[in-house]
Amino acid sequence: MAFSATTRTENIARLKNEMLDLLIIGGGITGAGVAIQASATGIKTGLIEMQDFSEGTSSRSTKLVHGGIRYLKTFDVEVVADTVKERAIVQHIAPHIPRPDPMLIPIYDEPGATFTMFSLKVAMDLYDRLADVIDPRYTNYTLSRDEVLAREPQLKSENLVGGGVYLDYINNDSRLVIENIKKAHENGGIMASHVQAIKLLHDDQGMLNGARVKDLFTGEEFDIRARLVINTAGPWSDLVRKLDQDTPITPQMRPTKGVHLVVDGARLPVPQPTYFDTGDQDGRMVFVVPRANKTYFGTTDTDYTADFKHPTVTREDVDYLLAIINSRYPDVNLTIEDIEASWAGLRPLIATNSSSDYNGGDSGKLSDQSFDAVIQVVNDYENGKATRADVEHVLNDLESALSEHKVNPSAVSRGSDLTVASNGLITLAGGKITDYRKMAAGALTVISRLLTSRFNEHFTPVDSQNLAVSGGELDPANVDDALAALAKQGQAKGLPEADALHLANLYGANVPKVFALMDKIIMAPGLSLAETLGLHYAMDEEMALTPVDYLLRRTNHILFQRETLADVKAGVVDEMARHLGWTDAEKQAQLDQLNQTIAESDLSLLKTKN
Repeated sequence: MAFSATTRTENIARLKNEMLDLLIIGGGITGAGVAIQASATGIKTGLIEMQDFSEGTSSRSTKLVHGGIRYLKTFDVEVVADTVKERAIVQHIAPHIPRPDPMLIPIYDEPGATFTMFSLKVAMDLYDRLADVIDPRYTNYTLSRDEVLAREPQLKSENLVGGGVYLDYINNDSRLVIENIKKAHENGGIMASHVQAIKLLHDDQGMLNGARVKDLFTGEEFDIRARLVINTAGPWSDLVRKLDQDTPITPQMRPTKGVHLVVDGARLPVPQPTYFDTGDQDGRMVFVVPRANKTYFGTTDTDYTADFKHPTVTREDVDYLLAIINSRYPDVNLTIEDIEASWAGLRPLIATNSSSDYNGGDSGKLSDQSFDAVIQVVNDYENGKATRADVEHVLNDLESALSEHKVNPSAVSRGSDLTVASNGLITLAGGKITDYRKMAAGALTVISRLLTSRFNEHFTPVDSQNLAVSGGELDPANVDDALAALAKQGQAKGLPEADALHLANLYGANVPKVFALMDKIIMAPGLSLAETLGLHYAMDEEMALTPVDYLLRRTNHILFQRETLADVKAGVVDEMARHLGWTDAEKQAQLDQLNQTIAESDLSLLKTKN
């Protein structure tokens, strides 16, 4: 089923003229998760995204679907149990996207370390039980100091005492979003990118019944009518809530910025994802992940109040990460000139969550200092040395601490929050990529109940744990074999084995549609046959509307194939211009946008100031 620029025009016409059951504002992973489930349930669903799908936050993660093993240090067992269960479900419904890739944790004997060898082994054993890891290829094990250094000889040896290896999963965040969006479209959902909500609309009783929106390609404004509206705008959630000027709000979001840097794999060779304390005793940990002959590392974690649409990498971010990497790998001596690509993204943190990392929970855990303060003031009150006001002051401070309004941003929970405002606006905010399916399922329960109680519409719940995304119709227990078999179809039509396998891994069960394009199109000038096929599939079936959509979010080419960008850039722009009918001015504007995106990813401006 086509999902293209033409589809977008048709969908906008439908959004103008058809009454929806549900309008979703925000096309990142949260909105995509709601869209696939709502449309599969039979709810008439529309989704608008003011940028490209996943552009705002969901293409800017650490690109892992991990289980949060660090939370076992504080015995947040429920958090880890929920997370690893959801990870298994995501791998089941999107088996061509998350892939197992065991994680190495080197352990250093230094102040503030997250784990000792003993606590790590306890945590990994519990983690395997919670995640039901029984496959001997993936069960955890420990390494001696010498074994860690044999595996990663460039790691800092001073104070290294050993390490552990446990199962984790790499992910392609932007492809997970687009595969959910495509399936929602296949289910009858009306999906449109580059459409921005500018005002929330009300019925005569003051309840929301749609939104005034703007087509950012044409500048046209129009109304979308819907029985229910859900806000899944991530870091923008508070801004969407403010679009209803009749309803005052209390801001709930506390976005933090995370930065990742990419270098050539030869400059920082690591055999597997590696996860360690920063060594700065700042409570943060850093990932170092090999991918496609590159190595990327991150993340930073700093409060963010600037332009949500365009977070950027600063020199401070770069210096912070390079200092950590050069400390942990003292012989690599990375500099800013080694950075080939980068990305900055915002985490949609809920300001009032505490150390529970799941679904907005507050674990109620106190620091030793807070606990001692409570005991002391109560004791003083009983002995006549403190007043009731003194007790109330301590308890008020305690309540503030539990809600984490004032803590280091790294300590803010990644929990989610689902609320229905008095005006009917449903807001689903926060959470992690790992949780998106469960968050959406919780929202669908509320949406279905409201559609029944307010509009007498009845829908049968869908089994979202078995609702495959587009391209995910594969046996999750035998993904590699299934993809290899699919790749042979491309080889039989003349594609080199490596190209056929690359396309199969990218598109999963949809790859036969990609191979079928060989009967309809010719190889574009400046592009290989495989690149031509992928580009046309992205334009026709994945609503790639710009070269940046294709080279950054549909393929990650800008991030992990920087050395070939110069070879394909002109060919991609020329072929898109021909296929989409751009004028010379439109083509130049698209090329300029692409060059700007590449320059930002390259950190060209920071390098010129170096």
